[in-house]
Amino acid sequence: MRIIIAGAGAVGLHLAKLLSREDMDISLIDSNPDKLGDLDANYDLLTKVGLPTSINDLQEIGVKNVDLFIAVTPYESENITACLLANALGAKKTLARVDNYEYLLPENKRIFEKMGLNHLIYPELLAAKEITASLQTNWMRYHLILSDGALELCVVKVRAGAAVIGQKFMSGYFNHGLYRIVAIKRGQETIIPKGQDEIIADDMVYAVCTRENKKVLREHLGKQKREIKNIIFFGGSKVAQKTVQNLSDDLNIKILEADRDLCYQLSEKINNALIINADGSDMGVLKDEGIEDADAFVAVTENSEANIFACMAAKRFGVKKTIAEVENIDYIAMAEGLEIGAVLNKKTITASYIYQMLLDASVLNVRALASADAEIVEFMAEEGSRITKGKIRDIHLPAETNIGAIVRAGEGILVNGDTQILQGDQVVVFCKSQAIRQLEQFFK
Repeated sequence: MRIIIAGAGAVGLHLAKLLSREDMDISLIDSNPDKLGDLDANYDLLTKVGLPTSINDLQEIGVKNVDLFIAVTPYESENITACLLANALGAKKTLARVDNYEYLLPENKRIFEKMGLNHLIYPELLAAKEITASLQTNWMRYHLILSDGALELCVVKVRAGAAVIGQKFMSGYFNHGLYRIVAIKRGQETIIPKGQDEIIADDMVYAVCTRENKKVLREHLGKQKREIKNIIFFGGSKVAQKTVQNLSDDLNIKILEADRDLCYQLSEKINNALIINADGSDMGVLKDEGIEDADAFVAVTENSEANIFACMAAKRFGVKKTIAEVENIDYIAMAEGLEIGAVLNKKTITASYIYQMLLDASVLNVRALASADAEIVEFMAEEGSRITKGKIRDIHLPAETNIGAIVRAGEGILVNGDTQILQGDQVVVFCKSQAIRQLEQFFK
């Protein structure tokens, strides 16, 4: 498959590096040679200095008959124009990054489709959905709804004293069918648990369960449930705006934004939050605005460092649920080590969305996890596929993979080694990123 990526910014670079590990022909074009550097020497991809909106540059990079043209520059109009030109020059499919929610409305998406722009992606909206889901509970670091609600992924940091600590997986302790632990993050290492493994204090545990069994999981992991009513946002970014608009009107929400002009704009767009012109990184401001009574603190400014330190401060004031937008991938591991709560990264969210388009029809969904070198993938078991040829223990799946559960006739079912997967089952798999392509072969 041939893919051209226009824009060597944060999203474009991350996506190009991700796809360069695959057996694909990847080209990256950007007008700034400094952004391209020596990428073509360090990764299996072609780079070109050029304008994504130049017909000549697009022809030179080989846009004719390219399978997918992806425009993810910082400029919406440039992305749309580049995709329309690419389509006219022979690209089979196009995708543009946009920042206008109006374009995503079904009737408007159809207009773009007719013009030759097949897909639109709005990273800030995707990030807002992640935060909204995370705020639904405060005893987890991360929460993901799977298979249209039939299953849920719960990510929890386990502290000393939890019932699961010290229990080996081979002991049978976890064979209760109430939840399934599919991975453990310990320091910088992501562990797909095997028989001899066990959970220790401060592990980040990834567990799949049904909604009915979340209470059991919470109790086993030693967590307490607390209601979230008072939320403070640090920064009035687009991510903050979209998140607040998604939240219930019965919550008490404050947005701290240092830019006075932006505050006026926010007050016109948002009617379920109090807009305060103040610097959310100022400790005095936080105290004055009731940080000690806040149930959740969400830092979503454009400055990753400011978000990290603000969440650290919120934790010291006793806030139980904190979320930081950390756009520098190199900072993610450090942020987790500083105990700042949940970490959000738009690049990994966006890359997962685009990556899903490149996989076979048997792949229903892919979600990258910023806090672990792994993905949650939902597959459909097709008729006659290898995954249906025997019990899970006898299928010989690729290393570093773990099937967590299946959805059969709309019902979430946890699996074990004796489970037989049937045609039509939706299968939830936790795996290292490099294993997805290998897993595809088992489901078709």
